[in-house]
Amino acid sequence: MNNHFTITINDDNGVKQFNLHQIIKKAILYVILFGAIVTLMAVGTILYLNHAVDAIEQKRLNMQSAYMLQKEKNQELDDSIKQTNLSLEDKKRKLDEFSQTLSEIETLIGLAPQEEMSLEQRADITKLNSEHMATLMQFIPSGSPVEYKGVTSGFGYRIHPTLNTREYHAGVDLRAAMDTPVYATADGIVEWSGFHQKSGYGNLIILQHNYGFRTYFGHLNKTIVESGKFVKKGDLIAYTGTTGMSSGPHLHYEVRFVQRAVDSIQFVQWSVKNYKDIFKKEKQIPWQSLINATSHIKVPQPTQALPSSQLALQSQER
Repeated sequence: MNNHFTITINDDNGVKQFNLHQIIKKAILYVILFGAIVTLMAVGTILYLNHAVDAIEQKRLNMQSAYMLQKEKNQELDDSIKQTNLSLEDKKRKLDEFSQTLSEIETLIGLAPQEEMSLEQRADITKLNSEHMATLMQFIPSGSPVEYKGVTSGFGYRIHPTLNTREYHAGVDLRAAMDTPVYATADGIVEWSGFHQKSGYGNLIILQHNYGFRTYFGHLNKTIVESGKFVKKGDLIAYTGTTGMSSGPHLHYEVRFVQRAVDSIQFVQWSVKNYKDIFKKEKQIPWQSLINATSHIKVPQPTQALPSSQLALQSQER
């Protein structure tokens, strides 16, 4: 058997021949085959690594995109939290203002705030008391029937300006020029409207109100309402004058409870600001019984302020 092979090389120096053994030939073949396998493995590894790198890069890009998206969401969340905090601060400020205002109203109507009570509970109680207060001041004479400019003669005994004798003055004389508008101080019915000879009040209006109250408006120049008509608090009923036993233009104003004259100036000065004072000053009226009797009544649209009070306020501003 031939166990060798010949390698022939041709160059400028001539032809050279080399004889190699068959084992060497196999070794070379194995080396070439190994090299080819290594090359294929290297190429495969490179391709795999390139694919892995591409996949990693894609994941990186996806993660970066997700990060940017999350960052935007976080920014939106931060903005929303800031806006919510601002809104909460604004609501807290409004609640503090409301609580302060509520405290002022509670003080005004004589309520003592309870620490264990919520704002809602306090507001409900204040509303009930405010509604009751509005009811009483709608049905019971309150405020000045004319633009208030002072009193020329008070309640009680005095020297009569025309008779010059000591007489009991059942009302108050309110200073007013001729033809000053006169307003009803509570809801009621016109019991009398016209000239009243016996009393000396001249042109007189008597209003009958709820719960035993009456008001008298004397020495009027002109009456606007007729007997039997219903009037609401704040309605124009007459104009001041000097009819009857009068020494000059003014308004004689009386408040009576169950036919007994009471100090009218207490009712003229009665308002939301001094709501509880009259209960202490005017003791002829059973206030607690009256309050209990009216606690369930609510006036749908109470009169906020008499026109005379608004005129007086405008005069002070001028």
